[in-house]
Amino acid sequence: MLLAIDTATAACSAALIEGGDVVHAMRELVGRGHAERIVPMVEALLAEAGGVTPSAVLADCGPGSFTGVRVGLAAAIGMGMGWSAPVAGCSSMALVAVRCFADRPELEHCAVALTGGHGELFVQRFAARPFAASSDLVSLPPAEAAAFTPDAVIAGSGAEALVAARGTGEALDILPEAADAARLPEAFRTLPPQPIYGRPPDAKPKAA
Repeated sequence: MLLAIDTATAACSAALIEGGDVVHAMRELVGRGHAERIVPMVEALLAEAGGVTPSAVLADCGPGSFTGVRVGLAAAIGMGMGWSAPVAGCSSMALVAVRCFADRPELEHCAVALTGGHGELFVQRFAARPFAASSDLVSLPPAEAAAFTPDAVIAGSGAEALVAARGTGEALDILPEAADAARLPEAFRTLPPQPIYGRPPDAKPKAA
């Protein structure tokens, strides 16, 4: 059984997944404080499932909150070590996209926009059938993000800002959720368990 956890944005969630089915799931909108919530949440989830020990762990690698992403990955790696279970990662952008397509099955494509740092948006485009990323992940100011995404439907915490900058389109306020990992194709659930920052670091190395 796969344990999926997500702490990359304002939501904190965990899910137990068997094959393509969600067996148990929990989610809270916490804003901050993921480090205090994720382990008790997992413990409650496992107790609800009868004390099962997961055979694998999946964590949202971001992009998203710098602290949140690292909290989730540290928890996943620690639990994986304790259970001798492999740990892999997935993208917050893909989680939002698969939820968008599940909610709107008529869509052929969409774009995901998540709130980033310094007033920028993390943006990536996706196709529905077969599910695939149709652009690279970029971090752009809203005006540039608007020019980057011709898609009519934008999903994510930054969707309203992008649609407002463009003046057209439909914004869906969707946050990544661990349970949606069950919808991801296997190729999107095998990323290395390391942060996806989505933009270069602010700190610059000193010149020699």
